[in-house]
Amino acid sequence: MSDAIDDPTGEIEYRLRTLCDEIAREAGDFAHRARRDLGPGARAAHQTKSSAVDPVTEFDRSTEALVVDRLRRERPDDSIVGEEGANHSGTSGYEWHVDPIDGTVNFVYDLPGWCCSIAVLRDGEPVAGAVYAPVVGELYSAGRGHGATLNDVPIGVSGATELATSLAATGFSYHLDGHRLRQAARIARVLPTVRDIRRQGSAALDLAYVASGRVDLYFEEFISSWDIAAGVLLVAEAGGIVTSFDGSDVDVTAPMGVLAATPALHTETLAGITD
Repeated sequence: MSDAIDDPTGEIEYRLRTLCDEIAREAGDFAHRARRDLGPGARAAHQTKSSAVDPVTEFDRSTEALVVDRLRRERPDDSIVGEEGANHSGTSGYEWHVDPIDGTVNFVYDLPGWCCSIAVLRDGEPVAGAVYAPVVGELYSAGRGHGATLNDVPIGVSGATELATSLAATGFSYHLDGHRLRQAARIARVLPTVRDIRRQGSAALDLAYVASGRVDLYFEEFISSWDIAAGVLLVAEAGGIVTSFDGSDVDVTAPMGVLAATPALHTETLAGITD
């Protein structure tokens, strides 16, 4: 079923948010059952992608296939971009960005910090998104202009105003051609200015944690659209500020560096992470 691109009442975007939530929960629960079946602490078999430290499992692929199958049935005229290779061109003007298991390293090692992240874009801007962490049963959801929720309860960024007492989050690139050294240098600049830094292993969860006030800011570079498309909307709808490292609006279809923070911390943090 195709939609007219004009959506003055927001009905289409409301339906898209509902679909995001449903599919993220279905896909996340599918992957969670598969992970449990391996047994506690068992390592999931995996191959590597961009480098020796960038794993992919059969469950990443099968979970993405589940998402794509559902979207092709429900939204056959939409485009789809998936981390594990899904690439479908559509004519509706809407484009889905899918990370079936964000935090695959955690998934491999049976750590809880992984999720399913799904967002739908219109003209390059997220209009609906969901981040579902099945191990802890948490569904983060956002719709453009309609706020963000955690398990249907409205959420907002923290009230943090002092960088020195803030909790930051970040992640590391899986590319081994100098990117990690650049990130290490950036972290070395930030660490003395904040209370502490957390590395969850999932960009989508890091952004969801900023949106829900669990951490005060998040910064990372060398990431992809499926990592952040849902999370960027979550933070924006929760009252935070999200920009690139140069202070410009984030292009979620081709992100380089992303900084998400409370309004009071954003400017000071941006100055601190800039080369």
